[in-house]
Amino acid sequence: MGNSQDENDIHPNLTDNLENIKKTLGNSSDIVIRDFHSGNNGNIHLGIIYTEGLVNKTFVQDFILETLMVEIRETNLNPTMTNSANLFDIIKSHSLPIGEIKEFSDFQTLFFHVLSGDTIILIDGFQKGLALSTKGWTDRGVQEPTSQTVVRGPKDGFSETLRTNTALIRRRIKDPNLWLETKQIGEKTHTDVAIMYLKGVVNEKTVTEVRNRLDRIKIDAILESGYIEEFVQDEVYTPFPTVFNTERPDTVAAAILEGRIAILVDGTPFVLLVPALLVHFFQSSEDYYQRADIGTLIRLLRYLSFFLALLTPSAYIAVTTFHQEMLPTPLLISLAAQREGVPFPAIVEAVMMEFTFEILREAGVRMPRAVGSAISIVGALVIGQAAVEAGIVTATMVIVVSLTAISSFVSPSFNMGIAVRILRFGFMILAATFGLFGIILGLIVMVLHLNSLRSFGIPYLAPSAPFILKDQKDNITRFPLWALFARPRLISQKDTEREKTPSPKPSN
Repeated sequence: MGNSQDENDIHPNLTDNLENIKKTLGNSSDIVIRDFHSGNNGNIHLGIIYTEGLVNKTFVQDFILETLMVEIRETNLNPTMTNSANLFDIIKSHSLPIGEIKEFSDFQTLFFHVLSGDTIILIDGFQKGLALSTKGWTDRGVQEPTSQTVVRGPKDGFSETLRTNTALIRRRIKDPNLWLETKQIGEKTHTDVAIMYLKGVVNEKTVTEVRNRLDRIKIDAILESGYIEEFVQDEVYTPFPTVFNTERPDTVAAAILEGRIAILVDGTPFVLLVPALLVHFFQSSEDYYQRADIGTLIRLLRYLSFFLALLTPSAYIAVTTFHQEMLPTPLLISLAAQREGVPFPAIVEAVMMEFTFEILREAGVRMPRAVGSAISIVGALVIGQAAVEAGIVTATMVIVVSLTAISSFVSPSFNMGIAVRILRFGFMILAATFGLFGIILGLIVMVLHLNSLRSFGIPYLAPSAPFILKDQKDNITRFPLWALFARPRLISQKDTEREKTPSPKPSN
């Protein structure tokens, strides 16, 4: 036990330390190791280690190498001083114009810092080293989000760099109570994962639960926030998402101000928000940038589109198969004439067309951006028209599938859109088996399932079930901003009142 500890400790001999680093890292070509002598008589033997591509080379050259190789030589340090035990503290406290300096004494910490973009300084004769913050890799920068676009609102989006993402949130919430906690997850990747919340507004029990769930994660690698989402979600066996993800800083800032918690993962532009309730997946940041009446209309359209995408094919199958008496006679005659040459029942038609469209949609996403949308549109038009002319499906079924597809794109959350796509096939089978009774049965089971879900202890259907009257102002409809003076009751149980602003009155 003692030997393994000794092997992990920094050795007094600098040459041995550098050889150990080269051996452990396999003489990797991107690891730069430089040893040199400094001081008045060249009696200070130092080593510099950093990873090329992860550091700002200009910063290393101007503020570390030049300081240690030139400026120390010109300061005429006392020879006894350079040979004393205080040399380490002199270099640490008086010689390096670096903002963040950390001291370490073991190789495990050394490798973590050097592979994280820091520069390491080792001094011959000392069993400890210095890690200097010199991170400077090339990132994508702040660009417009591609997954959640808005007509009116900020155009900046998160990038793959954690510090850039936290800065975008800090820009919007200039409050000392905005706290940030960072930890490393992943035995091999040591990925930085941060949680941000507003102290005094957030529910402390929820913060503790988020910490506990993150601490329980034991895995080799965290490459994207989707890894974290699967580990921290409440319910595994459900098509409905219980963790919200977004690449919009304004959405995250608004959620934090409500009392929710943001989970940021280094290496991805998608930030997680918890708790995530059903209502959150139908809200967009643009709802609050438009007037209240416009925001309410758009939100109602989203709810209508949700049910259209979920139930349109199944309703068509149920009515045409079991409940023809519900149709007006002219429409029934028209549908019967269309189906005269079609050899398949309505359920087979619907499944074929839905699968075809799902394939086209996935092909459009995976193909190069320049031709992806064109392939989707042309493929849908050509296949639909050809299928009708060949007598495989009816023209009405093509209209039904098209309406369903368009409605599924209205959802501002991609995750909720996928849930609808999965459930749609289940409702189609129920409609083909039991008709409208099967659809009603499916809706009852779905609502019961939604009532059983929790997101970090909060009912998934809140504020509808349980019904919270004052939270209805920002549920299916959106009241004017001056009326939204209370934060959601179940999410934020402290400082629940926002600043009250009197309603505007027309001037005489």
